Amino acid sequence: MLRRRAASITALGLSAALVLAACGDSEEPDATSTGGDGDSVTLTWWHNSNNEPGVSVYEQVAADFEADNPGVTIEITPLAHEDMLTRLDAAFQTGDTPDVYMERGGGELASHVEAGLTMDLTDVAADTIEKLGSSVDGWTNADRVYALPFSVGVVGFWYNTDLFEQAGITEAPTTMEELDAAVDALKGEGIEPISVGAGDKWPAAHYWYYFALRQCSQDVLTEAVTSLDFSDPCFVAAGEDLEAFVATEPFNTGFLATPAQTGPTSASGLLATGQVAMELAGHWEPGVMQGLTEDNAGLGEKTGWFPFPAVDGGQGDPEAALGGGDAWACSNDAPDACVDFITYLLSDEVQKTFAENDMGLPTNPAAIDSVSDPALADLLAFRDQAPFVQLYFDTAFGENVGGAMNDEIALVFAGQSSAQGIVDAIQAAADLG
Repeated sequence: MLRRRAASITALGLSAALVLAACGDSEEPDATSTGGDGDSVTLTWWHNSNNEPGVSVYEQVAADFEADNPGVTIEITPLAHEDMLTRLDAAFQTGDTPDVYMERGGGELASHVEAGLTMDLTDVAADTIEKLGSSVDGWTNADRVYALPFSVGVVGFWYNTDLFEQAGITEAPTTMEELDAAVDALKGEGIEPISVGAGDKWPAAHYWYYFALRQCSQDVLTEAVTSLDFSDPCFVAAGEDLEAFVATEPFNTGFLATPAQTGPTSASGLLATGQVAMELAGHWEPGVMQGLTEDNAGLGEKTGWFPFPAVDGGQGDPEAALGGGDAWACSNDAPDACVDFITYLLSDEVQKTFAENDMGLPTNPAAIDSVSDPALADLLAFRDQAPFVQLYFDTAFGENVGGAMNDEIALVFAGQSSAQGIVDAIQAAADLG
């Protein structure tokens, strides 16, 4: 996850409007896409769907677009999520960005816009922007839209329903006390309760993000994004909640070095193969798990989902959600074909295929009913009912602050920092500017 200095965006502003807005199926004009002078053009496209079914789905999408747009060739580079983020970070530093790439909004987008790296889509993709409705808010800067969100969701616990049943857990936890009880019940059956990819830091950081979302009011969080002032005691309280939870030893063996999504021994792989009972992860999890099992089925019918539990005494709304998404953007010097391609990626046809293959939660209203996984449907309902969806803190606060935040949170998981240490590290990074 790339980190950039925060813009004025603190939340995605998701609501029922996301799925109800602009349900028409008009598309951008289907013009032949060339370099603008009739010559052939090649588009470079980086994405993070490096497992099946995502790899094959996107290969077919590119082939279909090439067939409909003679003269256009799309060079696809599927990358593991962390590898893609590292390469994108380097590309932004040099200005050698791929034509089509993934933007995550917030402070990251603000810095890309300021540096002139990202194409303004407000006018050239107006029809698609209208269709997507409020979901584009997270990728809007100074009233201009710079990316088209294709998947927006929230983070919660994915779990193995068979292992919960084996441990006698009949209902998903709704409070931290119930989650602690579930952890104890699973341990009693010799089942490792939770996997976490602390080796990649950001999955571990999601725990502190959620505790902060439960401890801090929406007003405090909104103010912190713009002021970068973390003096409110709720931020220390979030760290104390994290310390208490880590002390219950709920995580998989070797969690400090466990990667997030790469391979069968990653956090997602451990869940997919039945070696742990649950994992805190985003809407991408079913699709990731499918690529980590031999039958490409992931957990299949054993997949369950529940939101992050309520925290006793917190000032945050217990129904608030942590989330974000991914959007297709064009580098500022990309050929005109780039706009045609990313609007095609948001078409009814492609978004329905995206949903049917459990690759994420679509933003095109026409594709909402194509979400086939019941657990994803539960997540979708929670997303649309949430009173407040907080953008991932590392994205919202920007690269410098977000990076320091995630590093220090990982040290708490390792027993090498504290609740106050997290706040001190965040504030120090913010004060450096």
